[in-house]
Amino acid sequence: MSSSGTVRPVTVEPRDRWPARQFAALPDPFTLFDGEQLHGGRVAYETWGRLTPARDNAILLFTGLSPSAHAASSAVDPSEGWWEPVLGPGKAIDTNHWFVICVNSLGSCFGSCGPASADPRTGRRYGVDFPAITIEDIAAAGRAVLAALGISSLAVVAGASLGGMASLAFTALFPGLAKRLISVSGTDAASPFAIALRSVQREAVLTDPDWLQGQYPAGRNPRNGMRLARKIGTITYRSPVEWQQRYGRLPADTPPPNKFIGEFLVESYLENQAERFADAFDANCYLYLSRAMDRFDLARHGGVDQVAQKSRAESALIIGVETDMLFRIEEQARVAQAFARAGSRTQLVRVESASGHDAFLADTEPFEAAIRTFLTEHHQ
Repeated sequence: MSSSGTVRPVTVEPRDRWPARQFAALPDPFTLFDGEQLHGGRVAYETWGRLTPARDNAILLFTGLSPSAHAASSAVDPSEGWWEPVLGPGKAIDTNHWFVICVNSLGSCFGSCGPASADPRTGRRYGVDFPAITIEDIAAAGRAVLAALGISSLAVVAGASLGGMASLAFTALFPGLAKRLISVSGTDAASPFAIALRSVQREAVLTDPDWLQGQYPAGRNPRNGMRLARKIGTITYRSPVEWQQRYGRLPADTPPPNKFIGEFLVESYLENQAERFADAFDANCYLYLSRAMDRFDLARHGGVDQVAQKSRAESALIIGVETDMLFRIEEQARVAQAFARAGSRTQLVRVESASGHDAFLADTEPFEAAIRTFLTEHHQ
């Protein structure tokens, strides 16, 4: 846990507030991993740093489920990004040396094509008519951004949470394109525990009468379902140790709305997180990305050992958190062992933090240190 013991909320940016955002068109049609085709698609992204004349210093960064591509502040957009402590001049991912591209996931609602986008064939929002997506599709959309930028090889492919999955999918789909891998709190396959949790979160949305079978009007999110889904998610993103240290049995600052809920401060924190998320993230996009995480399994590519062998990665940094209940440390260890067996110089960093899965956002110091060392040692 950070020295302050502060629980940092997961930032979800308001829509339509990204002055640094850029777009790359997807190939038309864009064939998805499961065979369906997407027409007129695009991917939102942001960049930091400068690409060298040799174009050999690019880092492709994938996000977790909920963030936009705004990972850090810049001269164009000085607002705080979701990985502000880690990315920027002189930081662990030093943009004085590296050219960083962060992509907004395909299927998200922060600029990339997804269920909240307009279908170019009808002019109406896709809603649940958007084709099903996979983590592989998110990775392939990131590759399309590189193509648009004229980048044919990567120094590093990196990501956290869903982004950790996407970084592994990228190595499976495009072996040899990235020299190095950084996977933070990711996995090579969604666990039954994580699938079960996400299924309940989705059910909270699906059973909200305002979901309207996915045809709710723009600006009319099924808020109650999204609130409950976020509360369940937030509980799994942290750890019991942090809940005890931060909140214990402290009473709420305001009177409870009724005698069954809202008596304790921890409930107030969950409510705050839920309200912010329900207003900021599109429900259908949430359902699509959540399901994509469930479906991810490197067994579809021959398994993690075969992916690691084919990747030709020179080195790999795998970071996990001991208290992460959603992406267990054993899952990161399994990935690290596979890359080590494949001959990659591999480091597994086991972070001791009370912040659980969200430690890479709320307790960044050990992540900064590991990433800084890894990139410094391998900077050319």
